[in-house]
Amino acid sequence: MENGEDFRLVFVTTGSEENARDIARTLTKERLAACCTMISGAVSIYRWQGNIEESRETQLFIKTSAGQLGLVEQRIQQLHSYDTPEIVAVILSDISTPYLAWLRESLL
Repeated sequence: MENGEDFRLVFVTTGSEENARDIARTLTKERLAACCTMISGAVSIYRWQGNIEESRETQLFIKTSAGQLGLVEQRIQQLHSYDTPEIVAVILSDISTPYLAWLRESLL
């Protein structure tokens, strides 16, 4: 395992599989993401405008670099159907050596 602090895992929920796929394909095509994983059927329970809401959503896991995080956020804001999309990034502290090499290659 190697230190992956230069890379981020970004969590984004969308209201539809179509919107998630559009975001994932755009980020990958523009080399802002090495990979995007979609998981359909997530259920989110949250507070919105004073009410407790429950929605079926698609969860995106986006693998990107720290240096591209600002551009990733910008593109998500442009492509996302929500007024306030969830965009949460975490530092990848440990990554297998082969996967880290692939990430670097994919984002160049």
